[in-house]
Amino acid sequence: MELLDLGFSGWALLTSGAAVAGWIDAVIGGGGLVLIPLIMAVAPQLAPATALATNKVAAVSGTASAAVTMVRKVRPPAGELIRLGLVALVCSGIGAGAAAMIDKDVMRPLIIVLMVCAGAFVAFRPSFGTNESEGIRGGWRTWAALAAVACIAFYDGIFGPGTGMFLIMAFTGIFSQNFLKSSAMAKVVNTCTNVGALCVFILGGHVIWALALVLAVANVIGAQLGARTVLGGGTKLIRFALLTLVVVMSIYLGIQQWGPTSAS
Repeated sequence: MELLDLGFSGWALLTSGAAVAGWIDAVIGGGGLVLIPLIMAVAPQLAPATALATNKVAAVSGTASAAVTMVRKVRPPAGELIRLGLVALVCSGIGAGAAAMIDKDVMRPLIIVLMVCAGAFVAFRPSFGTNESEGIRGGWRTWAALAAVACIAFYDGIFGPGTGMFLIMAFTGIFSQNFLKSSAMAKVVNTCTNVGALCVFILGGHVIWALALVLAVANVIGAQLGARTVLGGGTKLIRFALLTLVVVMSIYLGIQQWGPTSAS
């Protein structure tokens, strides 16, 4: 696909959307809800796998840049991040490879239930994620975190929505730490899950690089603004964003599952 195919308005809309998606991803996750439908609307000639793969290049770039900014400020344990990141990389790649064998109509209701449960837990536990200590490490918590990341990364490879939220919830609960530190860790791990899935897309030849690289630049700009928003807003902002994401994602997945076009 040539650059001129989209026209000026198409490129303007996509780059703006990529920046907004980068901001959303940096704050809590879910930027794909904005950018993937936008790519498919502006460039309907693209196959769904191509739209997903092109979005993934932008998401990797933006999430990675946000991760660097947040890790420099929050400074979670480096060794721990390396272990978790490697597990995420491998398991998301396996998930992406298995995506064709998973029925999305089975996945959506399960994810809606899990998201609503997670949102209800946060809503009725105001103290959750507000702990200002350094958290608790070692012992069973290390293995629990690795197992949680393996499952969530595999899920990100086969389906994906809500991955960042699930990672934040898992790290907060397992390590008894605040949302801000968990969010910084989630950005690093989410980058790795995106890379693992992206490698599968690249090997399949689904990425349109001319489009993907332009969107990646815009996504990075949005992600940097989002990372600074999170660092400025702290745990209260992340808690609010998490609850908002639960509502938006549940409605979005519900429409996909049971809406008027779901049977088509």
